[in-house]
Amino acid sequence: MAYATYEDIQKRTGRTFTNTEIEICDSLLDRAALLIDAYNDSASADIKKSVSVESVTRAMTVSSDVPMGASQGSMSALGYSQSWTMQSGGAVGDVYLAKSDKKLLGTGRNIGASNPLSFITRGSV
Repeated sequence: MAYATYEDIQKRTGRTFTNTEIEICDSLLDRAALLIDAYNDSASADIKKSVSVESVTRAMTVSSDVPMGASQGSMSALGYSQSWTMQSGGAVGDVYLAKSDKKLLGTGRNIGASNPLSFITRGSV
């Protein structure tokens, strides 16, 4: 079950999709929903929608000049060379959750610990 619609992605990107793009968008929205549920299925509907829109927008707004998700890049002339470094966790055309998405979902760099002996009280020792 997707948390957003292709219309939401169209609004975010500011353009109208073709029928093929609508099919791709719907598929990506389903994939985004799976990722979101894997991180926090109890997040609010508004957060799930926002994260869905942002992650699918990243996947659908790949530029021919600079790939979406690239953290570094270089171009050359005459030698026809291009080099791009992608952010960790992302790839061109792939749905992924950025750090900000994970933060909205209430996950990310959470560090936790538990004590396996926490059921023992001072009185029982």
